Amino acid sequence: MRAGATVFLLVGLLGAACAGRSVAPRSAGAAQAGGEVTSNVLRGDYVGSAVCARCHADEAARWFDSPMHHMTRDASDAAVRAPFSGVALRFKDDTVELSERGGARYVHVHSARFGDALYRVTRVIGGHHREDYAGVPVAREGDAAAAGDELVLPVSYLLWSKKYRYKGYSVMSRERPGVAAGPVWNRTCIFCHNTQPYLSTLLGTLIDPALRRRAAYQGEVVDPLLPEQDRWRVVVDDPAAVERDLRDDVARLSGGAAPSSGSVAELAMRDVEVTRASFTAKDLIEVGIGCEACHGGGREHAEHPEVRMSLSPRSAGLRVQGGSGDADAVRAQRINRTCARCHQVLFSRYPYTWEGGRRAANPGGSHINSGEARDFLLSACSKRADCTLCHDPHAPDNGARAARLETREGDAVCTRCHAKYAGDEALREHAHHDPAGPGGRCVACHMPRKNMSLDGRLTRYHRIGSPTDAVKVLDRPLECALCHGDETVGRIAADMERLWGKRLDENLLRDEYGSLEANVVDATLARGKPHEQAVALALLGERKERRAAPAIAEQLVNPYPLVRFYAEGALERIFDETSPLDLYTTDDAIRAQAAAWLARH
Repeated sequence: MRAGATVFLLVGLLGAACAGRSVAPRSAGAAQAGGEVTSNVLRGDYVGSAVCARCHADEAARWFDSPMHHMTRDASDAAVRAPFSGVALRFKDDTVELSERGGARYVHVHSARFGDALYRVTRVIGGHHREDYAGVPVAREGDAAAAGDELVLPVSYLLWSKKYRYKGYSVMSRERPGVAAGPVWNRTCIFCHNTQPYLSTLLGTLIDPALRRRAAYQGEVVDPLLPEQDRWRVVVDDPAAVERDLRDDVARLSGGAAPSSGSVAELAMRDVEVTRASFTAKDLIEVGIGCEACHGGGREHAEHPEVRMSLSPRSAGLRVQGGSGDADAVRAQRINRTCARCHQVLFSRYPYTWEGGRRAANPGGSHINSGEARDFLLSACSKRADCTLCHDPHAPDNGARAARLETREGDAVCTRCHAKYAGDEALREHAHHDPAGPGGRCVACHMPRKNMSLDGRLTRYHRIGSPTDAVKVLDRPLECALCHGDETVGRIAADMERLWGKRLDENLLRDEYGSLEANVVDATLARGKPHEQAVALALLGERKERRAAPAIAEQLVNPYPLVRFYAEGALERIFDETSPLDLYTTDDAIRAQAAAWLARH
């Protein structure tokens, strides 16, 4: 994903203590009062996770074992699970070959369209669901790295399937013409998967709004992707202080003299330009996601432990303003904003979102992993509930906890606020499902499983709402069909109206599905947007709908490769065998292979 191709939130990740200006001691009175840190976004405010671990050993030990902490690793000492032992990927006439020599790993790209290139792997990115790689060009294996940018390499290793995939095909990007290394790592990926001063993320909020689209670099705060009434603002209280901090940042990144003058907006724009051109790994607080990526710079707290950390970004010259309600509600909103520094992504240039929105205008919720926190911010629940009610941010693995949320135990998270639904009879009357069954779980209806996950299946959508919400009826399939996919559009709509007393627009449903007599999932596959088709494919595969195999096979040549993989996965589940298809060959060859596969069944 190239710079500006997606609106990212630049979040910091983990590492060694950083040198910088010292924080002036607070007054004894302020410290005794238990005040919060006065600055946590500037480079000098950060100390690194090793300092945090001195006092917070238990949290740090758990965090250091977590996949998120290992989001970016130096390839020289990273545990790599992909086998670097030959051809990993064939893409039409191109190949990607992986090898290892003398403790170094190499990616050799042979492309009829783009030529040959050899890269030494320098970064391993991810490691929970898949591994991605960045590297530098070299002339031959064993050579010292040539001068040049670290590039995102064109292959991913899927840990859940032990297969390789063309990098970028895990999101909704269109088919590519050949194999080539991707964008420069430190201009596209570095802020999302490492720890840097949070000021770098705030730069876009300080420039002239008319220039923001032109000034897109690696990321932005989440607010431009939210409705106007839900946006928080960066308030400049002391322009002179902010100007000083921006001049210092420009000078440090550029290696030159600080600008002698300029307004906050002008200096922020200059800082964006310098960040685009010059920010590299040496400028990180830590490689990977560290404590201060979420908690903010901790120098003042480390030097004066009685001064509390704050999830509200601030410095001597600026602060983030927002939040409403009592202290608990504001704290929850700050936590959610912290998670949304990363988990707010609308990946790639794919134009559509849930709720009938478009990425470039009035976006609804995301359809894929990494947008969960922003989707949650679109929910009324986010005004009082926070992400940590369901997710332990320090846990090495949240799998067991997520499984409990699918049970009655998980309902207790919701009934903390919605106490009137806590009993079986109240739940039965509200949900119209057996309280002991899966349809009686709160998440079944209010967080439906309709988003594409990183393991090729469906995961829960985090914009908490009801299937009968007017904006959700704009999406296919109707959310009740995620469990009741054997019904017609008209039958599901009639049941939704009867049980919950809300009217659905029949003319809208006819336009969306073609007919009220159509099976809702089949019509979604035939008429839906690509992300809606992926949901239909997953549902048909889960239900092993053999009758739908021909229609599923048609999506093996969908313009979006990720949808092709969902079609392949559906057929694998229906036929209960590993796919014999090569989805990287030509469309005609894929059709022929698919016809032969279906003929055997």
